[in-house]
Amino acid sequence: MLGKKRKLGKKIEELNVGDTFETSSEVKDKDLLMYLGLTDDANPLYLQHDYASRTPFERPIVPSIMLQGMLTSAISMQFPGPGSHITYQEIRYPVPVHHYETLDFQLKIEDIKEEEHLIHLQVKGMNGSGEEVLSGTFHVSPPYEPDSLNSISLENFY
Repeated sequence: MLGKKRKLGKKIEELNVGDTFETSSEVKDKDLLMYLGLTDDANPLYLQHDYASRTPFERPIVPSIMLQGMLTSAISMQFPGPGSHITYQEIRYPVPVHHYETLDFQLKIEDIKEEEHLIHLQVKGMNGSGEEVLSGTFHVSPPYEPDSLNSISLENFY
């Protein structure tokens, strides 16, 4: 990843109200274990089948922050893409997500504030049964066009 030139995502002038992006993501054991190890989160609801089976959830669930991470990854890597920055987010998690589920995410541009260099995204996540597992709003600053090297390379010379 380092040393490789990456293409920037869509600039604000390339985006329109109503534009959508859809992606899917599967919850895998390795991802859960990496998250739990990285955060030192030992919540038994996330890993222990015997504990979770005695709760209303019935089996282990996925940490909400992991679902948020799937969304932020889609924003920063796909739509609008590399160079984007999230400035605000509000997410609801109405239904828990269980291990091994595949989730479908939809991101839709609801508003563009060019003077603030922001887009407002509505996001939705559905599980394989068609239940909404998350919904929310993100404010995102799309990538800026970098200054040309030519425009600044000779500024110290007359």
